[in-house]
Amino acid sequence: MANTATAEILSTDSKRGLAMAMMVLSSVVISFGGLIMRNLETAAPWQINFYRAVGLMGAISMILLLRYRSRLFTTIKNIGRIGIIGGALLASAGIMHIQAMTYTSIANAMFVLGAIPFFAALFARLFLGEKLRPVTLWTMCIAATGLSVMVFEGFRTGAVYGNLMAMLTAITFASYAVILRKKRQQEMLPTLLVSSVIIITIAAVATGGDLQASAHDMLLCFAWGAALSGVANYLFIYASRHLAAAETTLFMLLEFALAPLWVWWFISETPGNWTILGGMLIITAVALRALIELIQRSPKQQTVSGPV
Repeated sequence: MANTATAEILSTDSKRGLAMAMMVLSSVVISFGGLIMRNLETAAPWQINFYRAVGLMGAISMILLLRYRSRLFTTIKNIGRIGIIGGALLASAGIMHIQAMTYTSIANAMFVLGAIPFFAALFARLFLGEKLRPVTLWTMCIAATGLSVMVFEGFRTGAVYGNLMAMLTAITFASYAVILRKKRQQEMLPTLLVSSVIIITIAAVATGGDLQASAHDMLLCFAWGAALSGVANYLFIYASRHLAAAETTLFMLLEFALAPLWVWWFISETPGNWTILGGMLIITAVALRALIELIQRSPKQQTVSGPV
């Protein structure tokens, strides 16, 4: 019996260790999206959305086909109406994310997205009945202060529209995350297919069918959708099954911190001082919230995703 229990503990630790490694890899991979955005030559936002969605749809289709084979269509069908709603929310987030990175700095966009966990906590309270702990309320206030500072910077620099798009991206993605939480026992990877189809359709209509782009831009968008978004989403979904909510939130901070660093390092896009201040408030709030939850949880609780 003792040997069996020890083996189970080692197996759980092994899965958690692999999940942590996957979460780190996921965050690092997706953090290069902003750098790809800044290296596009002439592609307009709708063209970027179109080709990125095509790349994502191809990658997810391949993953689902290899994983489920003959059960592919059944798996897709099983997401139901709530999965379609989730896909629509994710599509909205993807479209507005491109708008945000087009009309504000990468740092602004990423730091505002750092508020996603707090919007998710609020929506989970409203729609799933999950209670908010006092520490979450305090950290949400800190994050809101950071967002206000960044909005001020937006007014000062004329990037109000970009900051607003980033805020709406955070809200819609948080809504999508709540849907995933509600259906966490269900395979929801097909929601990425729904999202891709919606984006492709809207982009084709919005451009009037004018989807011409340079080979350079098309290749980068395909890579962004397939190699970055596709792989990162798959790794994230797997990792979230074995890590607590606080842990996944903690690892997600890597994306928000690294994305502005890449564009500053490689193409010298320097964020403003107010943007840095607001962003640091958001990142600090999220980090402290995650660390406090990790400290307060027992080892047994760490393996179960709990309320944020």
